[in-house]
Amino acid sequence: MNGQTALESAYQVVYVGTLIILAVMLMLCLLRAIKGPRVADRLVAVNMMGTMVMVMMAILTVKMKEGYLADIALIYAMISFLAVVVLSKIYLGVYREHKHEEDKKEKEDQ
Repeated sequence: MNGQTALESAYQVVYVGTLIILAVMLMLCLLRAIKGPRVADRLVAVNMMGTMVMVMMAILTVKMKEGYLADIALIYAMISFLAVVVLSKIYLGVYREHKHEEDKKEKEDQ
């Protein structure tokens, strides 16, 4: 076994190890997204999950030597970003509406 083959074998082990660690972290983020306790925690967890999936795609791009996966990762990055922006806007709208209703009730009680 020459030096190049040994190095490629070592890289394959590193890639697989990194993918396993990222998969465990992805499951922990999924747990945080489900459990909460606040909406902001869920938004951050969803954003983090999207980022980890993109990193996993990038690692698979190098491991499998398939360039099209990098393109898919970039498209996924844009979609993930837009999803977090939309969810944040929805959350802010619901928060403002709830705050407005509380202010109305306080004025009526006075």
